[in-house]
Amino acid sequence: MNSSYIIWPVLAQILLTLLMFVMLGLRKAKAVKAGEVNRKLAALNNREWPEDVVKVSNNITNQFEVPVLFYVLCLVLYSINDVGMFAIVLAWLFTLSRYAHAYVHIGSNYVPMRLRLFLLGCFLVIAMFIRVAWVMATGAVIA
Repeated sequence: MNSSYIIWPVLAQILLTLLMFVMLGLRKAKAVKAGEVNRKLAALNNREWPEDVVKVSNNITNQFEVPVLFYVLCLVLYSINDVGMFAIVLAWLFTLSRYAHAYVHIGSNYVPMRLRLFLLGCFLVIAMFIRVAWVMATGAVIA
């Protein structure tokens, strides 16, 4: 299998982060235009923004937590030439879980669902980590 296939879910995850930045800009502009925020106070305190802005801002912070581990693991898989169907499926499932998490986070923000999606993503990253650690420790490629 072509090792570069592991880069596609990475690019999709990066796209999600960029989309959240665009959404943040749009929501901030809307709040300012509607007079819903004191820009001087909001410049120093994110909590001064309306809830829909804070949700997106918090989600952007989330995109620089577990996804960073995902990026590293994908690059390690690529560098050790261990990109098979198993790794690609895990990578895509992680990315899809992050899109679902972002959808819930910036929408209803229903915490029990957000938690389940977060944990799913964490378990997928743990599975990727175990795979990388196994291959690095044993030199044995898992089909």
